Amino acid sequence: MIYDIRHRTDYAYTAPVAFSHHLLHLEPRTTYRQRVHAQSLVVEPVPVWGDRRQDAFGNPARAITIDREHRRLTVEARATVEVTAPAIPDPAATKPWEAVADACRQANEAGALGAARFAFASPFTPGDDVAEDYARQSFTQGRPVLAAALDLNHRIFRDFSFDPSATSVATPVADVFRLRRGVCQDFAHLMLAALRSLGLPARYVSGYLLTQPPAGQERLIGSDVSHAWVSLWVGTDGWVDLDPTNDLLPADGHITLAWGRDYGDVSPIVGVVYGGGGHELEVAVDVVPAMADMGISAAPSEVFNDL
Repeated sequence: MIYDIRHRTDYAYTAPVAFSHHLLHLEPRTTYRQRVHAQSLVVEPVPVWGDRRQDAFGNPARAITIDREHRRLTVEARATVEVTAPAIPDPAATKPWEAVADACRQANEAGALGAARFAFASPFTPGDDVAEDYARQSFTQGRPVLAAALDLNHRIFRDFSFDPSATSVATPVADVFRLRRGVCQDFAHLMLAALRSLGLPARYVSGYLLTQPPAGQERLIGSDVSHAWVSLWVGTDGWVDLDPTNDLLPADGHITLAWGRDYGDVSPIVGVVYGGGGHELEVAVDVVPAMADMGISAAPSEVFNDL
C-alpha cells in the first residue's frame, strides 16, 4: 500500500511569542517494511534555522528555531509512504515468555542487546504491582510469548473503553487502570508497563492509520489523529507490533512515524517558547491511498526537505 499523509498542527497563542525552539518528529521512519517516497515540512512563521538529525532511537527528527514575533504557529508535514505487511510468526511457536525475558537480560541472542534498552520502566511507564498482576493473567508459566501478548492485547481492548475526554497527555498509567478509560496513547503505555514489569522489551510506536478504510471494512479507532501502538521483541523472530486500541496486529494499514520508550521520546512537536501566554491547539491528520499527486510543494524558504 502507498499512502499520502498530511499532518497539520496549529498553535494559537493568547500573547505574542518572541522566540521559540522546537524538536519535531513528523517524518515517517524508513524500516524493512516501510519506504518514504517523498517528504515535506512547511512551517509558518518561516524558521530562521533548521536542522535534520537522527535521535537516540534512530528516528528522523527536525530542530527549528523561530526568532520572529508571532501569535500563531503552523506546522504541516506531508509524506508519501509505501508500506508492506510484516511476516508474523505463529504465536504458538514462539518461545516461552520467560526465555525471551532471560535472553534479554543476558543478551545471549541476536538482537537482545538492542532490545534490552526497551525492557525498563520509563517516565510514562513506571513499573508497579498493578501492571504486573494484570500482565500475569495472560503470561502464565511457560506460555509462548506472542500468544500471551495477543491475549493481553485483547484484554486491554475488552477491559478499557476509548474515551478522548477521560485523560490527557500527562495522565499516569495508574489512573488509566483506575478509570478503565483512555485513548490509544494510554493503552499503549498501559501495555508497555505490563510487559516491562515481566522483563519483556517493548517499544512505544507512534504513527498513523488509514482515515477512510476500503468499502466493507470497519473504520479503526484513532484514524483522525496520530495513533500509537506497541512493538514487542519476541526473541529470534524479532519485533511484532500489537495495537491494543483496536485488538489487532498492525499490517499494511499502520504507518510508522517513530518509536521510543514512551510518548515523551517521540512527541510530534516539543520545544521551548518565550512568551505566548496560554494557547489553543488544533491537529488534523489525513491518510489516504495514493491515487494522485497531493501537490507537496511550497516556497523553498519554507520547506526543509533534504531527502
